[in-house]
Amino acid sequence: MIYPFILSGGAGTRLWPASRKAFPKPFMPLVDGQTLFDKTIERIKQLPSAGPLTVITNESLRFLTADALRGSVAKQPRLLLEPTGKNTAAAIALAALDLQIRAGSDALMLILPADHLIAEVGAFSEAVQVAENVANQDWLVTFGITPQSPETGFGYIERDAQPLALEEGVAYRVRKFVEKPDRETAQAYIDSGRYSWNGGMFCFKVSTILAEFERHAPELLAACQVAVEHANQIHVAGMDMVEFKADDFERMADISIDYAIMERSERVAVVAADMGWSDIGSWTAFADASPSNAEGNVFDGEVIAINTNNCLVRSPHRLVATVGVENLIVVDTPDALLIAHKDHAQDVRDVVAELKARGHESHLLHQTVHRPWGTYTVLEEGERFKMKRIEVKPGATLSLQMHHHRSEHWIVVNGMARVTNGDKVFLLNTNESTFIPAGHMHRLENPGVINLVMIEVQSGDYLGEDDIVRAQDNYGRS
Repeated sequence: MIYPFILSGGAGTRLWPASRKAFPKPFMPLVDGQTLFDKTIERIKQLPSAGPLTVITNESLRFLTADALRGSVAKQPRLLLEPTGKNTAAAIALAALDLQIRAGSDALMLILPADHLIAEVGAFSEAVQVAENVANQDWLVTFGITPQSPETGFGYIERDAQPLALEEGVAYRVRKFVEKPDRETAQAYIDSGRYSWNGGMFCFKVSTILAEFERHAPELLAACQVAVEHANQIHVAGMDMVEFKADDFERMADISIDYAIMERSERVAVVAADMGWSDIGSWTAFADASPSNAEGNVFDGEVIAINTNNCLVRSPHRLVATVGVENLIVVDTPDALLIAHKDHAQDVRDVVAELKARGHESHLLHQTVHRPWGTYTVLEEGERFKMKRIEVKPGATLSLQMHHHRSEHWIVVNGMARVTNGDKVFLLNTNESTFIPAGHMHRLENPGVINLVMIEVQSGDYLGEDDIVRAQDNYGRS
């Protein structure tokens, strides 16, 4: 058995405005409607030896992740919840320590990013089988991607000329990891036949990786051991979750697994494979991984294109027309529009940095915000008022709460609501409403079998999301 772990922590800033911190790249739908997270789960399900799945993610993404997992895996999934991101070395050390407790030191781990696209699932499965054999011989195994072009945006792995002696499959000892090269150097790497792209996927035994942490990053390992000892083990939303404490994370180094372990260890092997891999690291990579028309355009949504060539236009919500343009990226969302030249796709992250510097919420949230009970969409807001569309999943319940500064008027437009308003509990049908004064304890529930849709009109001198006092909550937020 091999235990798969999904690393799901990146914000995907180069894919703004579709990817944002509260709804990052792994959950962004592709042209075919699936997300990268969905596709990662599907790949894991194709592995005959795959055991129970664990996802390592940020505390703020627990319910978004739980929704994505629900019904997608046969075995009970597990979430390791980081209070803040500390890069891949800490995440993998925590994962190894957690698995050691559950399955012992000889357990095999498979580490996969949540935001990579792999077109050739069969080749991926074959590479994992080889990696299992090598990892059982106490090697740290990384997966090298057969390079298709002299890319300057990826790291490279140089391997020995002669393969390791294996009964089945082919793997090589890693000679060194190299940083992103210039184009001439990248071409020389490809011409040599000894280099692969660094795919950021790993396979190893718990005992092997922990021994290398002890050898090369003992302070980080010690901090992770303390975090595991202090963690809260809970069961929420039908899943086992491990909550790490923020104080313990302050002691951890922010460093990648490559810098902390892989570049220092003498026990690293690489399994090279041509599996149709892409990290979807920018809008140009998104376009390259999507089907295009005769003019080289990729369209997602309703588009009228006249004299338009080699463009990406993504607009799921409204019509976009382009005339006499080429090599453009156009990404339209309900609250933000990106227009960029393809040659500057990497610079989209600078937009996110500027939004953060200005304190603008659009670097963090979409107009539609996901919650464990459903979603809300801000329809309009102004001085002393805000209108939301609230959608509650069947059987879901919002927290019992009150607001100091705002009153709310609820109008049911679809389904049925069970409402707690002060000391009264009652049902609201479609086209019925209720008013909740500031200071009243209240709660919204969906007792039905279809989605409850409601319009909420807020009024008051402060309408921020932090004006919530929770008395009780089914999702552990009170």
